Amino acid sequence: MTRLSVNINKIATLRNARGGNNPDVVQVARDCERFGAQGITVHPRPDERHIRYADALALKNNVRTEFNIEGYPDERYVKLVLETRPAQATLVPDKPDAITSNAGWDTVRHAGFLTEVIGALKQSGARISVFVNPDEHMVEGAHNVGADRIELYTEPYASGFHADRAKAVAPYVAAATRARTLGLGINAGHDLDLHNLHYLAHTLPHLDEVSIGHALICDALYFGLENTIQLYLRQLV
Repeated sequence: MTRLSVNINKIATLRNARGGNNPDVVQVARDCERFGAQGITVHPRPDERHIRYADALALKNNVRTEFNIEGYPDERYVKLVLETRPAQATLVPDKPDAITSNAGWDTVRHAGFLTEVIGALKQSGARISVFVNPDEHMVEGAHNVGADRIELYTEPYASGFHADRAKAVAPYVAAATRARTLGLGINAGHDLDLHNLHYLAHTLPHLDEVSIGHALICDALYFGLENTIQLYLRQLV
């Protein structure tokens, strides 16, 4: 079954809006796991507007499922991964001022940089995932630079889902099929929700993991965190 990793960035956003430690990011991560999440994802940014680097350090000894740290692989990110030794490090080509991730890597153009960074990060023992658009050439590039997995950027799928879901998912099926032939694991994330997740998970071959934050936390405002996590898990069965 496809695993659910809960991105808790928005929990940190709420905490930071008021100061103090309410909600407690570490406790929420523990509760997500208790409620059935099979992984915890964080994406610290240079301005620490939500998850802080100190949060990642605190989480490393508290996450009992898979800990996934996303981010742009600058010097600070590499240092953090080497220190925390998460189960997975997901490389995202975000600019420092990006509101959210909005594209995958050009794994051909940035092959030299990614090869060097992945070589350094593998010293941590982490599985390395590279965020890519649903493009077979980018998938091949991820394989060539030494990635263990890809994470497919699913915003285009989510945007096109209601108009024509078969058309929206088609490039993802092709990319996932190519990844599988290359021996890469397959993750997916961005704008996945209770409406579009089931179809993706049951159409995309060999999907290992989805990482979901914004929509899940928004749904939790209405349904409660425990119930929401269970609702998302049911989409993956």
